[in-house]
Amino acid sequence: MYDATRTDTSWVGLYHGNFQNELKGKKILELGCGDCANAAVMAAFGAEVYANDISQKPGEIINKLNTSHKFEFEIKFIKGDFLKADIKNNFYDIVIGKAFVHHLTHDQEVKFTKKIVSILKANGLVRYFEPAINNKFLDHLRWLTPVPGRPSKFQRRKFEQWRINDPHPERDNSSKHYEKIGKKYFEETRIVPIGTIERFHRILPKKYSRRFRRFAFKFERKLPKSINLSLTRSHLIEYKIPKKQKGT
Repeated sequence: MYDATRTDTSWVGLYHGNFQNELKGKKILELGCGDCANAAVMAAFGAEVYANDISQKPGEIINKLNTSHKFEFEIKFIKGDFLKADIKNNFYDIVIGKAFVHHLTHDQEVKFTKKIVSILKANGLVRYFEPAINNKFLDHLRWLTPVPGRPSKFQRRKFEQWRINDPHPERDNSSKHYEKIGKKYFEETRIVPIGTIERFHRILPKKYSRRFRRFAFKFERKLPKSINLSLTRSHLIEYKIPKKQKGT
């Protein structure tokens, strides 16, 4: 865990600012829990974790985790569509999404946000880690560069087939978009750019990659925020204190 939160982008982002120190005793809902690695980490830090996923597979993983580990609170699985799940209002301290929101359409995101507002406690917190697209030029270069599982845009036919099969909707993943959502539904919004310099580790030989990433995450914090936001690969999105509607 120590190495991951210094080196691996999603872990560096989600646990930015020693977030693990805030977990003990908190009721936390993780959306799109997937392989349940983060749910297990949060439970190990003493959180009361409720993990949601539309697939049944995470439920099987959670059963095994609860059997093999003596967590202070057993992880609870909420199967199925979050929007249809029966969840008490004002119940959770924190809602977590690790590379989850960019799988939603904008309409779904708004519906999720409204429900999150209702199930969070009055001083509740939302913490997302998501890819960021704040620079059209860098985004264009991204599509031209092949990565495992995604061909270059230069490979026109393969790229078009990949786009057809891509489960991610076309949507705005900019920091400005998340800030707009946050200001509408929460009292406080914070966006932290993650990966401005680190994104270049892919051009280095593999043996230098992890050392460079650790250096980059430290160095990029010294850059002006305007530069970081423009060039960043990812961002931590934090919403605090939901604006409660009547009846919630």
